[in-house]
Amino acid sequence: MTRHARNCTAGAVYTYHEKKKDAAASGYGTQSERVGKDSIKNFDCCSLTLQPCRNPVVTKEGYLFDKEAILEYIISKKNAYNRLLKKYEKQLKKDEVERAELAVAEKEAKLIKFMNREKNISSTTPSTSAIEEKTINSVSNIANGKEKQLPSFWVPSQLPDAKISKIEKPDPTVYCPISGKPLKMKDLIEVKWTLVNDPDDKKSLIAKENRYMCPVTHDILSNAVPCAVIRTSGHVVTMECVEKIIKKDWLHPLTDHGGGQHSSRTTMLSWLSCRNGITRMYD
Repeated sequence: MTRHARNCTAGAVYTYHEKKKDAAASGYGTQSERVGKDSIKNFDCCSLTLQPCRNPVVTKEGYLFDKEAILEYIISKKNAYNRLLKKYEKQLKKDEVERAELAVAEKEAKLIKFMNREKNISSTTPSTSAIEEKTINSVSNIANGKEKQLPSFWVPSQLPDAKISKIEKPDPTVYCPISGKPLKMKDLIEVKWTLVNDPDDKKSLIAKENRYMCPVTHDILSNAVPCAVIRTSGHVVTMECVEKIIKKDWLHPLTDHGGGQHSSRTTMLSWLSCRNGITRMYD
């Protein structure tokens, strides 16, 4: 540690210059850290559960999910929307009743004011009993049926100026938990992985380091290999296969089906942001 001025107790403030100098000398206190391999999600893992997908589906933006996990997410969001919608409808009915009561009270007040104006008051001086009753009503907090509404000034919601927060109309749209864009079940595309056929490797699928490959080039897929998903079939191919084979005639490399160059470009591709680089999704 550096010394504060002439001795260690001379200054009460640990200055920025001293902190920076100590951090450089000790190696601690830096705000950057190198992320290890274990901190990066594998390309075939779900973005919600972070586990290898059993029934993988991909969004238009290219985020991979397990079908069960994303279905549970969508259902939970729809249930939350239904709960908020019921509260919102209940609030609308309550506001409507309050407006009706205010209208009736205003009408009665106008009627009483009119009747008092039209009355022939015999004496303008109020009686003693009327003055006493007015004093009691102004002093007592139990008059006019207020005995059940005792003030609680230590509770913020019970203050005289406290207002009930209004519930906004809920948004029925379900948004992707990763990209934040609207998510629909019909837009999810089932992904078809091509397993690596290695007769010498007797490990289970999850324990294997090389699990999947490109069905066209037979290249091993990993976080370092940019890949793309073909929308019509769900097959996962490498970007090298897309650039060198698919882009020539815009035909499916496995089924030889295609909609022509114009139809492919008009519906063409969504950019996918994955951890293994920039990939695309092809029609």
